[in-house]
Amino acid sequence: MNLSRRAFITSAALAPVACGMPLSYENGTPVPQPSPLPSVRLPQVGQEWTYVKRDVFNGKTLGVLTERVAKVGSAIVIERSLADGAQLPSEIQSAWGMVTTDPQWPRLLHFNPALPLWPQELSSKWSKQFTTHYNIGDYSDSKLGWQEYMSAEGWEKITVPAGVFVALRYQTQIHYQSDDDNKVDCMRKETMWFAPTIGRWVAREASGSYEIQGQLGEVINEGSYRWELTAYK
Repeated sequence: MNLSRRAFITSAALAPVACGMPLSYENGTPVPQPSPLPSVRLPQVGQEWTYVKRDVFNGKTLGVLTERVAKVGSAIVIERSLADGAQLPSEIQSAWGMVTTDPQWPRLLHFNPALPLWPQELSSKWSKQFTTHYNIGDYSDSKLGWQEYMSAEGWEKITVPAGVFVALRYQTQIHYQSDDDNKVDCMRKETMWFAPTIGRWVAREASGSYEIQGQLGEVINEGSYRWELTAYK
């Protein structure tokens, strides 16, 4: 698969078709970049973030997710659970902000080398491209291509259910190789608002698309979702 820069340009044009009572996209109020640049709150066992997840297409609430720092050491483990107590796969970071196991996708992804979860420099002018490989769940023999372009878009003041935060808005544009050979030009776009004071994002939007081999030009849009912070400690 050709993981080219052109893929990033085209992926920026992804536009899910809304139906029902769609949500409007998140907006913050631009603010000057803090000076000096803030540091990110370091992880400690017991820190928590709770998010509500909604479908952007129809506005329906899909669930409430709590993430909790369970271990800080050679690896950082963030346990995840739903409001009914059901346990979800954990997020694992090799160092603070560098993810090796990402449970945010429909299937558990393992990255080697690790990927940054937020801009490595909290500047509104920062951007960088990353290339890695991933495997799915317990299928350690798979080695699929992944290319990601992350760019900071500016500092904003944003209001979510948990309160008002000054956050760095940034985007990731991803072109990845699917384990399904019938799926090609797999893309994903995410916009996040990262608040250094809590060490986590306070709002997040994600959408994706792919094409079917032999039916190129017919883009299939995947689900489009939004998460908002409702509580933290």
